[in-house]
Amino acid sequence: MQAPTSEQTRLGPFHTRLAIYSSGGPFLDGYVLSIIGVALVQITPALHLTRVWEGLIAASTLIGMFFGGFVGGYLTDRFGRQLLYTWDLAAILICSLLQFWATNAKILFLLRLLIGVAVGADYPIATALSAEFMSARHRGPVLACLISMWFVGAAAAYIVGEAFQHLGPGGWRWMLASAALPAALFMFMRHGTPESPRWLERKGRRAEAEAVIRRVYGERAPSDYQCAGAASEANLAALFAAGYGPRLAFTTVFWTCAIVPLFAVYAFAPKILIALGLTGNFANVGSSVVACLFLLGTLVAIPLINRLGRRRLVVHSFLWSAIALLLLGLLPNAGAAVTFTLFAAYAVCIGGTQVLEWVYPNELFPTEVRGTAMGIASSLSRIGAAVGTYLTPIVLQRFGISVTMLWAAAITLAGFLICAFMAPETTGQSLEQSAAI
Repeated sequence: MQAPTSEQTRLGPFHTRLAIYSSGGPFLDGYVLSIIGVALVQITPALHLTRVWEGLIAASTLIGMFFGGFVGGYLTDRFGRQLLYTWDLAAILICSLLQFWATNAKILFLLRLLIGVAVGADYPIATALSAEFMSARHRGPVLACLISMWFVGAAAAYIVGEAFQHLGPGGWRWMLASAALPAALFMFMRHGTPESPRWLERKGRRAEAEAVIRRVYGERAPSDYQCAGAASEANLAALFAAGYGPRLAFTTVFWTCAIVPLFAVYAFAPKILIALGLTGNFANVGSSVVACLFLLGTLVAIPLINRLGRRRLVVHSFLWSAIALLLLGLLPNAGAAVTFTLFAAYAVCIGGTQVLEWVYPNELFPTEVRGTAMGIASSLSRIGAAVGTYLTPIVLQRFGISVTMLWAAAITLAGFLICAFMAPETTGQSLEQSAAI
């Protein structure tokens, strides 16, 4: 019987394990970005934070991710996907533990900045490795499952944060240090993961690539992992010279419009829900429920990636999310039931854009620059996310919740318009087909 091609291979135990291991990055991303929203309630009086420092600490991880995406993307294309697959989690583990002993705003800002660098580096590393082992049928859903772990991490952070609040004024130290536990777990699981055979082929290391393929697939190893063309250096010039500038612009802008409102909401979810009339402990509990609804949105979107197609999914996701945020801005005093319903609608509808944030960058660029493109798109999108997170408490204080929600709706609507004009369709295509100009 003829061996299947790489695009016909089924999802085996190796692929399942790889998906689980790679989910550590987004889980930790959601965890560290969300736990700070709860911890800031105690950190602000404990470290005597000004509004400026409060915004900077909330945005510090995003700032770090800006640098981490660039570095991780370049290194994973230059030296391989496997090299940093474990070490970036080690950095998260160490810096998370050190937060327990932070004595001032500057130290805490620096540690969270370094955590962001490590998390940002993991995005291009883990996603490129996963995408290059998956067939066209499974690539989109698997990458979407990875990013859905962001919301699992966020929900876990709110639950942990609520529990540690009862430890007293110093509970925030345990909240921030708790990220070390999942970092250690995922770091242990990732040990021994093989290099991507597609990357090895592009570097002319065919014997190593064949060894990895035999290790993963055994006797039913696909024979078409060979990528045509000689290896090339991964850099910005290569991207633009080959005509990938418009694709890079699209992935960056659509990603930015998707995460700016979402990250702002996550970093200050308790405060936003209180401003919308959901007071008391329900603000933190409600934040956890909202995080679960965000997760539900990604789970609903996962099967639609292939069924509806990438383009239709991202366009509709932006449109209905913008409408929900617009209504929140126009109806700030509508009551707890209406407010929470609209918040839930936004959380579920935005799932379509979230699951495609890792799918599009990995499908629209060739192997030799896939990590670089993913890193650049991730890094540039973090500029807007960091600015949005920094400005959210300031806008809330000066202009109120209505303006804050209208601002978020405007950005989401911009994402809808951009995708309506620029979003490509890559459903069912091999990596070579989807990356071809």
